[in-house]
Amino acid sequence: MKKATVKPVIVEALSLQDLCQFCQADEAWVVELVEHGVLEPEGSNVQTWQFHGVSIARAKRARRLNRDLGINVAGVALVLELLEERDAMMKRLAWLDQT
Repeated sequence: MKKATVKPVIVEALSLQDLCQFCQADEAWVVELVEHGVLEPEGSNVQTWQFHGVSIARAKRARRLNRDLGINVAGVALVLELLEERDAMMKRLAWLDQT
């Protein structure tokens, strides 16, 4: 019997409402993430915001930090920044090890 394969859906952009549904969060929380610089939507106002790749992944990660560890939005912003710095340093270290 042949196994069914599930093709992943590639999402290019999400509206504010779609991002909230994706992250299981309310709009006020996402707006607060934008205010703290965690997310950078395209669009001139909240009604036209569109969130793309990196912002979608950051929002999901931010939600897990908030939900699982109880970290507030300012703390989430700091943790994400530190994790990204760590990832950059690890990549640089791996590159230096290869040379």
